[in-house]
Amino acid sequence: MTHKSGTPPRLGLIGAGAFGQLVAQTLRAHFDIVVHDPDPGICLPDGVRRGTLTQAARQPVVILAIPVQALADTLVTIAPMLRPGALLLDVASVKVLAADLMQRHIPEHVNLVATHPLFGPQSARAGLKGLKIVLCPLRGDQHRPMALFLRRHLGLQVMYASPESHDRDMAYVQGVTHLVAKVLDRMALSPTRMTTLSYDRLCEATGFVSDDPANVFQAIETANPFVAAMQDTFFAMVQEVRQDLDPP
Repeated sequence: MTHKSGTPPRLGLIGAGAFGQLVAQTLRAHFDIVVHDPDPGICLPDGVRRGTLTQAARQPVVILAIPVQALADTLVTIAPMLRPGALLLDVASVKVLAADLMQRHIPEHVNLVATHPLFGPQSARAGLKGLKIVLCPLRGDQHRPMALFLRRHLGLQVMYASPESHDRDMAYVQGVTHLVAKVLDRMALSPTRMTTLSYDRLCEATGFVSDDPANVFQAIETANPFVAAMQDTFFAMVQEVRQDLDPP
């Protein structure tokens, strides 16, 4: 994903929240990045430029780092701005909904890849090497050089999946994790000295997701079409365990 001239390729980033900041910080060494965010006061990493929505959407590669709740309206708005042959990516935690919206609202002349980085700002603090990202190719073949770039330059493990198989797995991988983390976070666990390794690991896992914005939790627990069945099973098992504690 570099120009033959040696100049860095141009990239538009829409959304500069916590994950958008991570994207900008990570890719600024490889791309000439223009960022648009509706918050004019948001701080951006050195080496990236602030721009209008149109300027960001007119780049050859466009990444949507926005809440899934804002995806439909944003896609409708940028659809006429996107260049023929451009590559459009999202980073939402749910892929069936994102893929449907992208294919429905974005014109045929735009390449589409739905992606889900299986990490966030917390888990990426020590670097991206060895972390995982899921690619769901929707239109065109630009996912191939993209996958090569992610492996070679960022050290990511690249996995392919359909939006449906992704969401089936994530109903448990993320759905259970965030449910447990939400409960433990509200319990405000306090022991920090006399702890076991398993307790430390539990607190560490909770810490990875406890600072996620509320819209991330809502997307994972409500926008995945397979998560409701997991939730029914989870709460039924919790009730069974509770009953196991009742005296005979």
